[in-house]
Amino acid sequence: MPPTSEAIAGAEVLAVGTTHVRTIAHGGGTVLGTRPLAADGITVPSVLNTHWGTTYPTERVERRFILGDPPATADFRQVASPLTDDMLRPSLTGRGIVQFNSLLADDDFIRLAEWMRVYPEMTLRAYGSYDRTIRDLEFLRFFPSLRRFDADALHSSITSIDGLRHLPVDLEELALGDTTPRHDLSIIGRFRDLRSLWVEGHTRGVEVIGQLTELERLSIRSITLPDLSLFLPLRSLQSLEIKLGGTTDLRLLPEIGAVRYLELWLIRGLDDIDAIGRMGSLRYVFLQALKRVERLPEFGGAPNLRRIHLQTMKGLRDLSPVATAPVLEDIVLIDMPQLGLDDLRPLLDVPSLRGVSLGLGSIRRNEAAAALLGLPPASRTFDWRTA
Repeated sequence: MPPTSEAIAGAEVLAVGTTHVRTIAHGGGTVLGTRPLAADGITVPSVLNTHWGTTYPTERVERRFILGDPPATADFRQVASPLTDDMLRPSLTGRGIVQFNSLLADDDFIRLAEWMRVYPEMTLRAYGSYDRTIRDLEFLRFFPSLRRFDADALHSSITSIDGLRHLPVDLEELALGDTTPRHDLSIIGRFRDLRSLWVEGHTRGVEVIGQLTELERLSIRSITLPDLSLFLPLRSLQSLEIKLGGTTDLRLLPEIGAVRYLELWLIRGLDDIDAIGRMGSLRYVFLQALKRVERLPEFGGAPNLRRIHLQTMKGLRDLSPVATAPVLEDIVLIDMPQLGLDDLRPLLDVPSLRGVSLGLGSIRRNEAAAALLGLPPASRTFDWRTA
């Protein structure tokens, strides 16, 4: 039954954070009404440092009510000068994120570096710099043993990324968000053992990515390439994300590494995704907001594909190619109001299908589709690394 104001009276608040309003619609949710927070004695903290992605609320509820709130597997710390004992309390997991959005004092960087040295699987993240104190990455001189580093949402604050030279050559994970001006990526060529790379906007020296042959996960955002030949040397690649930009020639996808997870999002001008159907190692494909894509590929050449996620793919009506995926288990259809019951009938011809998540624009339409298909929602715990 959909919740009502009376039904949620006295309910416990699990977590508080900030998120985009589209989070409500993610997964097919709608606004059903309101209930004053004061009615249940709920107050909103004056400061919120937690920012949620669109999937977090659902994942948090499932963690509580389906999984029984198991112990966390990752830690999260927001730190600032002056550092407090609570900020540097022992980590229960040894992995997660320590982040700051304002430059710390040198003495605090020294203390933080000593703390992180005990937890080599922890990621250091610099972001925001709303007070414009993070002007470069020279603070990395305090972290000569760091293995994981993210610099994102810094935009016009960062004037140089030369401070990356302070990081060890055996760095494992690196994320570089978009900045103005954009910077030369050549410096990351020193990290030949890099396993994970996320780059947004920077195109100067982008050819260096092809030299990082140990990469297992690669995400490029707002970068346009003539084709995917740059990635052919990445024989260990298992996850590839291409977001924004205008890279429309995907013909080499089947020849890149052993990609198990592929995500394509809001790529200008992309209309041909046939190459996806020839990716022999693919387990999970996530397609979002590709408005010129009007047909899915035949999936006979993707014998290991187990999950298809289609979101805001407004040009798609024909789902019959889904039936050509030999071992497909789950399909997710989010923000797909153009699909009617007849459009979903090809899913009845997929004998291996065990779950369908529906976001067709209204509760009524979702319920009618669920009744037709007779399947539960797709699992939210699908792991392409082990599937």
